[in-house]
Amino acid sequence: MRHGGQLLVEQLKIEGVDRVFQVPGESFLAALDGLHESGVDVIGCRQEGGATMMAEADGKLTGRPGIAFVTRGPGATNGSSGVHVAMQDSTPMVLFIGQVGADMVDREAFQEVDYRQMFGPLAKWAAQIDSVDRIPEYVSHAFHTAMSGRPGPVVLALPETMLSSTSSSPSAPASNPAMAEASPAMVERTIAMLSKAERPLVIVGGPGWSSETCAALKAFAEASDIPVATSLRCQDYIDSRTPQCVGDMGVAIAPGLKKVVLDADVVLVVGARLGEMTTQGYTLFEVPEPSQTLIHVYPTGDEIGRVYRPDLGIVSTPTPFFKALAAAWPKGGTARWAKWRKDAREAYEAWSTPKETPGAVKMEEVVSHLSRTLGDNAIITNGAGNYSGWVHRYYRFRGWRSQLAPTSGSMGYGLPAAVAAKLRHPKETVVCFAGDGCFQMTCQEFGTAAQYGAGLITIVADNGMYGTIRMHQEREYPGRPSGTKLVNPNFAKLAESYGGFGATVRETSEFADAFDAAVASGLPSIIHLHMDPEALSTGLRLSSFATA
Repeated sequence: MRHGGQLLVEQLKIEGVDRVFQVPGESFLAALDGLHESGVDVIGCRQEGGATMMAEADGKLTGRPGIAFVTRGPGATNGSSGVHVAMQDSTPMVLFIGQVGADMVDREAFQEVDYRQMFGPLAKWAAQIDSVDRIPEYVSHAFHTAMSGRPGPVVLALPETMLSSTSSSPSAPASNPAMAEASPAMVERTIAMLSKAERPLVIVGGPGWSSETCAALKAFAEASDIPVATSLRCQDYIDSRTPQCVGDMGVAIAPGLKKVVLDADVVLVVGARLGEMTTQGYTLFEVPEPSQTLIHVYPTGDEIGRVYRPDLGIVSTPTPFFKALAAAWPKGGTARWAKWRKDAREAYEAWSTPKETPGAVKMEEVVSHLSRTLGDNAIITNGAGNYSGWVHRYYRFRGWRSQLAPTSGSMGYGLPAAVAAKLRHPKETVVCFAGDGCFQMTCQEFGTAAQYGAGLITIVADNGMYGTIRMHQEREYPGRPSGTKLVNPNFAKLAESYGGFGATVRETSEFADAFDAAVASGLPSIIHLHMDPEALSTGLRLSSFATA
């Protein structure tokens, strides 16, 4: 006999869980007791949104569900931000929420919420475990759901009376989710359609990738000499040094890459959903029937044809598809695409060559310095904001899972993701880029980094405003800024107050030494960049919106 918390943790260990992120609450005391001396690493976070973002990032890094525990009511509400990231980013995750006891349900008891209704639109599956004997069944189903098809988050509510009850129910074997795989006939049809193209293009992104997938993609790209673009914040799916890499279809697509997409006659999309950001507001392809011949490969059939009607739809995860495609691709016979690929590559290299922006601290030089000096496996994280444009444009990603960034566009993601990354890969350099507004969404998680010795380096680009929103204001309502100004603290001193390393940079020439000192310290670090507000983005100046 063991209580529900012990049975739950026992099942999590069978699933290979070695770390959970949590903010403690009285509603899941039995689960905390089950974690005591379990061997599972329990990371105590400062706010539930930070905990769920860390779990989401851990899911990205491992390919297995990241695990978070939060308490009921306000805890669950805070934690919903990371669930939304996991859903839009197709990341496997399981969130456990403490719930009121069964004897108090439907009385609007203290912090009571129906989580099936609350998380129904945000998660792949939301349920409540009402019987302690069924914990193994529910956890097994949660892991299967989180990893199968299009991966995503699962939410399980845990009534405290259920958790504290005892059971002799046996544990379930580890999950074994089914994965779709393209048939040889579908691979051959893909090859036939690409072989007839004059201007083929491959777009990759989405879930289900691994270092093995990336190796298969690179083998195919080199064998075929077809240009490869990545979807939003999936730049680490192909080594940027690969001649076939032609850039990313992010928030602000490079003009040269936009032309490549519009001029392509056959487009193979693998893993990407072709959502709003990747398609530039659904403008790069006609809805519902693109002018380009479209081959769409995705892990589930319900996404294929959702917006764009494909000429060929294939239900498959990326790894077996690219391995089969690379193996079956005919040798030679691709010389007619050499100029097409070369022109696309040259456009990418021109776009990623630093362009000077105003101010004494130039983000293009900061990012380029790190791109040149960091190792291939350094991990770069960021949240949302115009500052991230410099990272996406000028950092050359080279290794799988060297980029952690939210395709959901969630502010505050970079720091929690960096904590998760440094805990998972303590020997790698982990750098978080954040704007002053983005950082302060989750800056309390710097305390989590300090507590657990996660020696990440956070670079805060401080321009004293919510830059992205100010840009949109100036575009839509010129000369009428409202609600976007920020008065900020000394972020370097904040790092020091936690026992970390802090440095202030007011001139670009100061950055390299500050970064080296942060690395040498081995401590959680903040480098505070004082940015000129005039440098609104990689290509826009604030004054360019001035009215006569």
